[in-house]
Parts: sequence; C-alpha cells; structure tokens
Amino acid sequence: MDTQQVSAPSRAPSAGVVHINIRLTDGYTIISNQLSQHRSLSLLAIGLSTHIQSLPDGRRVGVKALAERFPESEVRIAAALRELEQHGFLRRTRVRAGGGKLATRTESYNHPEAVARGRERVRAAVPMAAPVVPAVPAAAPVAAAEPVLVAAAEPVRVPAPEPEPVRVAVLEPEPVRVAVLEPEPVRVAVLEPVPVRVAVPEPEPVPVPVDPVPGPRLVPTPTAPRKPRLPLPAPQQPTEALYAAAADLLAGLPKTAPLFLLSEEDVRGLVPGVAAWLERGARPDAVRAAITDDPPAPLRHPAKLLRHRLATLLPPPLPAAVPVVPLQNCDDCDRAFRSPVPGCCRGCRDARAYADEPGLISA
Repeated sequence: MDTQQVSAPSRAPSAGVVHINIRLTDGYTIISNQLSQHRSLSLLAIGLSTHIQSLPDGRRVGVKALAERFPESEVRIAAALRELEQHGFLRRTRVRAGGGKLATRTESYNHPEAVARGRERVRAAVPMAAPVVPAVPAAAPVAAAEPVLVAAAEPVRVPAPEPEPVRVAVLEPEPVRVAVLEPEPVRVAVLEPVPVRVAVPEPEPVPVPVDPVPGPRLVPTPTAPRKPRLPLPAPQQPTEALYAAAADLLAGLPKTAPLFLLSEEDVRGLVPGVAAWLERGARPDAVRAAITDDPPAPLRHPAKLLRHRLATLLPPPLPAAVPVVPLQNCDDCDRAFRSPVPGCCRGCRDARAYADEPGLISA
C-alpha cells in the first residue's frame, strides 16, 4: 500500500506526448482543462493563471509583484491579466482598506462558467423567497392597509444580504467537475497504432557489410625493417652562451611541464639538440612548446621523447644574409657609389680611359 501508483499507457506511443503521472498527496493544485486547453488564451495567460491559483489567499498578485517574480516585462504581464479578465478567469475590484485607502482585490476563478451559472441561480431564487416573509404578521384584526405596507417593505430588505453566502456555496462543487475531465489522456493512447508503422521500415537500411574484404593492416609486422633513427642535431657554430641557454631551457622544463623532469646526464646529452634549434632562430618558448606539447598518456621515458622530437621537428636553417656593398666617395668628383674598395666612380673611370687613348682630338 506504500508504493506509489504510476499511471501510464500500457503501450507508449512512438510520437507525441506520453504522460507519466504519479498520485500526489500534497503540494498540488487542481487546474481545469477549460483553462489549460483554452483556445483563445495565450500561453503566458494560461501559465499566469495557473501560478495565481496555486498561491495562498492574501498573496499580492499585482503587475509589479509578478514582474519581480518572473522574467517577463510588466507590459506582457499586464496584457496577460487583461486576457484573463476578458475570459472571466480573473476579476479585479477596488475596495476600501483601513485608513481611508483603496486596495485592489483580485478574485481568481478556475471555472468561470460554473460561477456564472451559480449567480444566475441565486438571482432566480431571490424573487421566490419574497412572498414567504409577509406571512409573519401577528395582529390579525389590524386594518387591511397594514399588511400591504409590510409586504411592500419586506422584499426590499431580503435580496441585500442573500447573494454573498449563496455564491460561496456554489463554488464548492467545482473540484468534482475536474475529475470528470480526466479521461482526456485516453484519447492520446488512441494514436498509438499510427506511429508504429514508422518503426517497421527502419530495419531495412541495415545492410552494412558492403565490402567484406578486410582493409590493409597498418601495424607493421615484427620482422619488418625499422626506419633508422635520426641523429641528434648539433649547432654549426657552437658557443658557450648558446650551450648555456640550451641547458637553462632544459632545466626549466618542469616549471611548465612537470612530466619532463630530467636528470643531469639527460640534460647534458640533449643540450646540443636544443642549441641547434636556438641557432636556427627558434625562440625559447617556441622550443619548449614544440618538445613538450601533448605527451603520451603514460610517459615512461621523457628524455627519449625529447630526443626524438628535437631530431624530427628541427626547423630549417635561417636564410643566408645578403652581403651589403659599402658606399665609397669618388676620388675625382667626390660622389658616392657602392664598391667593395675605394676609388673612382664609373663615370670618372670612363673619362680617364677616354683621355688616355692616343689619336683622339680634343676640342
């Protein structure tokens, strides 16, 4: 008896909504389908009316209070409240509060049609109660004019206090109507046989084995010849400053990559390779990232991995610098010209050669 009862269709449909309902014993609000499935109300108005009906009596449900509770703006909330008033789910009136102030009283209805029918029954019952009251007169021998005066005064007093207690009593049987509307989920179960047809053709595109021929084996056999390992590079013009920078780079690897903690012997053996990288213009941070980035999951031999990456990822050497020919001043005309040795410019050299040739007549 303590287990929760779950009501669900015996055969769940493959498309559309499926209701998985658990019997609630506390913390719930009964909402009529007339509100939740209303054709003319917007989704915001339906949700706002559901929230208002779940609140206890006396809670403020003004536009500003709702705007602080929900992310919608005051304009949208005010429009939704006007929709609920238009369709009878909400009624707002101004009443006098203490101290001569006015307050807004909000009445939320979960079934406006039932409330309207109850009001009509109250209005129809008020005239029938009026003739019963004049039967009270105790003085029979009084003149005939006296009962007429009493009968005329009594109907005026009777209808005033009657409507309010009767209106409250009419609203009580509303939850009984909600239980009648519960068979609606049964209509969803009627749609179950329709989507089942979609599941039938799904096994057809199963023919996956198109090419039964196995692919080539990418793993080399144990007897296959291995590619010779590249030697560790070395700088073409080694210097003490270059080797010192390479040693500092290798010794500082654990600061950024804790897995690459090397021994002194490993650092001494890898210094020429790092020095070759630095000689070719690679920056220290670029060298550090290239040899330590993305190591294998179990790193067993960090020194061997560094040796392999220093040899295989070695950048190309820097292009040779183009020699710059210096500027010289001509000895004859004192003009500047480019030449590896001082002397005369081309114009002065041609003038000298022209003057030294014999047989030429000068002007």
